[in-house]
Amino acid sequence: MHSNIQSAESADTFSHRLAEIVGTVIGLLTLTLPLFVIAHYSPSSVQNDQQSITYHVKTDAD
Repeated sequence: MHSNIQSAESADTFSHRLAEIVGTVIGLLTLTLPLFVIAHYSPSSVQNDQQSITYHVKTDAD
């Protein structure tokens, strides 16, 4: 009877360890995957192509 209890405990320990590993992998992917996607799709060099806007205001000289 003890042998049955022992095998049940070892299978439970294995499934618990597997669940911890899978959970860790999912957690790491959740934290790192968005950073890689953002880095991949963001432009590599940001160009500052803004031109200065100049307003010409007419003044009436009396």
